[in-house]
Amino acid sequence: MKVKVLFFANLREQLGTGAEVVDLPDSASTVAGLRMHLMRRGGAWQQVLGDTKVVRVAVNQDMAAATAPLNHGDEIAFFPPVTGG
Repeated sequence: MKVKVLFFANLREQLGTGAEVVDLPDSASTVAGLRMHLMRRGGAWQQVLGDTKVVRVAVNQDMAAATAPLNHGDEIAFFPPVTGG
């Protein structure tokens, strides 16, 4: 399943990317699964998305919980708890 993943504010700066298309394995069919899949990349990915980090997530522009299911073609956005304009 392919999903579009967006990163905003300091997450974008720390990861060095604002967006990418991710091909997810079947085991990563939720927001938490996607986060774990990205954390397995190690380095900055582990630091930015680690379990102790507070990160907000939206799926198709609606706030989503870790248990929210993902579908092919979804747009998932990760951003810090507070963003400024």
